[in-house]
Amino acid sequence: MAGTKTDTTREAGADASAPPGSGGPPDFASASLPRHLLRGGLGFGALAGAFALLPVLGPVSLLLLPVGLVALRGCPMCWAIGLAQTVSRGRLRKSCEDGRCSLSRAG
Repeated sequence: MAGTKTDTTREAGADASAPPGSGGPPDFASASLPRHLLRGGLGFGALAGAFALLPVLGPVSLLLLPVGLVALRGCPMCWAIGLAQTVSRGRLRKSCEDGRCSLSRAG
């Protein structure tokens, strides 16, 4: 639609994991930066531990893989996207007009 303007800034209480097709992009951000970094440490530590402990514990160590994936909310890239979202939350605003989107400082 020509001439339409859309503001895609999400409310603070919005659903943290909106499924595709629900009207908004998925949100992988955490409530705070320390919490997100803690999740990253736990997730990456569990993934590394699963393979590092393989010679010691055998296949049992692979039980750490699901723990790491849950902590990272799916994959390391999902965690990295969430880190960028957590850092920029409240600082950037995306607006689209006539099919062109731009980022600007909120405020």
